[in-house]
Amino acid sequence: MVCMSAASSTAAINTNEMTGADALVRMLQAQGVTHMFGLCGDTTLPFYDSLARLDHGITHILTRDERHAGYMADGYARVTGKPGVCEGPSGGGATYILPGVVEANESSIPILAITTDVATTSRGKYPLTELDQEALFRPLTKWNASLDQAERLPAMVRRAFRAMTTGTPGAVHLALPFNTQKAPVNPDEVWAEERHRAFPAEPRMGPDPDAVAAAIDAIAAAKKAVIVCGGGPVIAGAHDELAALARLFNLPIATTVSGQGAIAETDPLAVGVVGSNGASPFTRAVVDEADLVIFIGCRAGSVTTERWRSPNPGTPIIHIDSDPDVIGTNYATEVAIAADAKLTLAALVAECQRRDLSGDCDGTARAAAAWQGKLAAFAPLATSDETPIRPERVVQVLQNNLQEDAVIVADPGTPCPYFSAHYRWPKAGRHFITNRAHGALGYALAASMGAHVGRPEAKTVAVMGDGSFGFCCGEFETIVRHNMPITAIVFSNATYGWIKAGQDSGFGQRYYNVDFNRTDHAAVASAFGVRSWTVSDPRDLDKVLKQALAHDGPTLVDVISQPLHEAAAPVSEWVA
Repeated sequence: MVCMSAASSTAAINTNEMTGADALVRMLQAQGVTHMFGLCGDTTLPFYDSLARLDHGITHILTRDERHAGYMADGYARVTGKPGVCEGPSGGGATYILPGVVEANESSIPILAITTDVATTSRGKYPLTELDQEALFRPLTKWNASLDQAERLPAMVRRAFRAMTTGTPGAVHLALPFNTQKAPVNPDEVWAEERHRAFPAEPRMGPDPDAVAAAIDAIAAAKKAVIVCGGGPVIAGAHDELAALARLFNLPIATTVSGQGAIAETDPLAVGVVGSNGASPFTRAVVDEADLVIFIGCRAGSVTTERWRSPNPGTPIIHIDSDPDVIGTNYATEVAIAADAKLTLAALVAECQRRDLSGDCDGTARAAAAWQGKLAAFAPLATSDETPIRPERVVQVLQNNLQEDAVIVADPGTPCPYFSAHYRWPKAGRHFITNRAHGALGYALAASMGAHVGRPEAKTVAVMGDGSFGFCCGEFETIVRHNMPITAIVFSNATYGWIKAGQDSGFGQRYYNVDFNRTDHAAVASAFGVRSWTVSDPRDLDKVLKQALAHDGPTLVDVISQPLHEAAAPVSEWVA
């Protein structure tokens, strides 16, 4: 437990005069918050005044809109293992911050969104920016409240951190009315529980021993089992336990896009990504030939299973997830384990050791065959001198030049399938970030900023399409203001490529309202103060990217690239 009081303030504030805004700052400090992302507004004035007066050690990064504050908190949480915090004012600020909140919540990433609000005494009198914030955020968060009573503020903040970090992590929201910010709070109530400073927080939910024994029975009987990891093992930090189980039975490990990082893709048991986004026929074959599929921290949704066609119907399933609602939603399960991935995998390994069990599911050979086929298809595109530049060439040049601890953040359009399929991650852990829950454009730049703040020692690269660039370019001012050495790469092809590819494959090439004029992205970024290049010749990529990656400030490389509807993109189907 961590206790704070107003006595630690550098300003002359009597402990009996702690306001709600002061108490919120002290609660965030006690919870271990060191960074916050957000944007000012009228209803935020008392909160900002407390941040200005008090000595708290929290760095507040002013963003250019609330949506990107949410994405920054998301990226920060993913690389640090600590909750991300974002804030914004009432009315438009509350609605703008929603995309970041729902993306984090559906991705099981804990962020706290604080939105200030009009005074409770003004409700129903048509004050400017009045909005029922609690109702607005209710369906989009794991937990949500309005701090209408100042004396309850510390307890509600503690509850928010507990909800965010325990069980399956998620996003929470606190509305902070103007009068609550100015009302008195008892300093003795301002304390926090240290275990909720990180996620997943203790106590974690352990597995049922009978289910563990049944799972080991099924694995031991299988000849071609495969593990499919979603984001759960990465969030739980279950890398070592996953590898230990896989080596006992020579099990191949495939991942979803969100699950990349569960195992290094250079590991002999790593298959790479499966599913309709980022997979290949060679990785799908590993799942389709399986006589047992073990889903771990994975929802087995439409993308992972190629619209529930892979694995084959009737394949026995073991499903492990911290959220019991996920298990059995799409597949009948032979063994269901509703528990933390790290504890479950450790229990499975311990059960094998107790029984002196091991086996051979031919995982190294099956994984090697998948990579051999995939790399053979990738190589000619990765070395192609054709123009417009092939996205595969960009992936290969980055693979050749980035350190193994680099973080790449990709928007969901053109970049996501190429990087999830072809960039071979050399280390386990969170090194690839993309928004797989709702896939909003404009995510990568802001999330890369949060990732850089959380892991400043690693090189961070934001990869986006030109459609995404239009959603987020205002945040280049924020990057320059803080001199963040992030390299942004724009795939410039003057179209909303994913939708145009769908029109190409499923709607008779009737292209409608998907094309736009080409923007000189390098010129726009330069106007903000970003050092920028435009590359149209693939033979210049290596030289330019080396310069961009080595620069000690923000950089952007505008790549004139092949559009998706003309490409050999690693997407097995387009929406028809």
